[in-house]
Amino acid sequence: MARRERVIRMSVEVPLWRALAGYRVLTMLYAVGFFATAYDGFARPWVAVGYYCVLFVWTVATLPKVASAASCTKRFLAADLTIALTGILLTTVADTHERIQSGGPTLPSIWTAGSVLAFAIKGGWRWAAFASTAVAVANLVERGTPARDTIHNVILVWVASIAIGYVVEVARASERTLARALEIEAATRERERLARDIHDGVLQVLAMVQRRGAVLGGEAAELGRMAGEQEVALRTLVAGGLVPVSRVSQDAAEGAVVQVVEEPAEQGGPVDLRSLLAPFAAARVNLAEPGAPVMLPAPAAKELAAAVGAALDNVRRHAGEDARAWILVEDEPDEVIITVRDDGPGIPEGRLAQAEGEGRLGVAQSIRGRLRDLGGSAELISTPGQGTEVELTVPKEKNVRRGKAEQR
Repeated sequence: MARRERVIRMSVEVPLWRALAGYRVLTMLYAVGFFATAYDGFARPWVAVGYYCVLFVWTVATLPKVASAASCTKRFLAADLTIALTGILLTTVADTHERIQSGGPTLPSIWTAGSVLAFAIKGGWRWAAFASTAVAVANLVERGTPARDTIHNVILVWVASIAIGYVVEVARASERTLARALEIEAATRERERLARDIHDGVLQVLAMVQRRGAVLGGEAAELGRMAGEQEVALRTLVAGGLVPVSRVSQDAAEGAVVQVVEEPAEQGGPVDLRSLLAPFAAARVNLAEPGAPVMLPAPAAKELAAAVGAALDNVRRHAGEDARAWILVEDEPDEVIITVRDDGPGIPEGRLAQAEGEGRLGVAQSIRGRLRDLGGSAELISTPGQGTEVELTVPKEKNVRRGKAEQR
């Protein structure tokens, strides 16, 4: 069955870049509006008018530059910071000395913080520290003396920009970790699915060839030995598996990129579970089922039937060909319960954990793994000398919703 890839991009930076773009526009309008209300107080207002014309054009024209980390280049950041520093230093030319000493705002006013924040989002706290330090020096030169309000504003911008830069770095690291975790989970689920399919088919055949070859002897015994070696190697490969390396988007604003490999959803409406269980009935397998249809979405019904088949395979393999088994199907309002019981010798305590450690995943994957994927559970009760009972429980509502979603 053909596979498909689903790309997941996770990023907390996209909202930050959007907020920065809005901040730059609003603070530019604020600076222009404040100048308009205090026009008569400026010593050389034409200098301020010229600067604000440049600031307006620059802010509007560079909005695409602050849309993502890829477009926000180092050259742009340097030019943007130069615009801010030039405006601060031009304040001494455009405004009066008295207004500057009384704490009047610089020409770019709070627009300068947007330039510093761009450094923080792009490069983290170190870039933010560099930009805010340059702004601090320019403010001290413009004021002439380290007044209290100037020091307060400088420290505020410095601390805020470094904090935001540090948060961005932490967020990026968290995204990479989450991407890795999601990719490992996806790879693990794919490996478990393959392990179930392999166990239900290839491994069972290899084990049968090994047993029959040992009984027949001669060349068949050698063939059985080779089949046994391949079975061990295949079990080891299935139990270990490979996990691909996570990828990171070239555009940091898009965050981490996860490649999730998944099987296309099987199409088809609900099916009667009884029709899938009927082939299991045999001389030594007794099937007890309700008189009314037991409807489940096709994928869930097939997986549940496969889990029943895996349980019966375990009965034949471990309890012997002469063991008897009973399958009981219960159709409850909220769930479907299937019980598979045998009259074999039972499972010794600790045997399941030992088998899983050896790569024998019949119970762990073919039964419990399938039920876990369906949102259900598989309970195994075994008493030495009294047989084994496997109870499979699948919730109806969750699988009906899943089936409808897959049909869409």
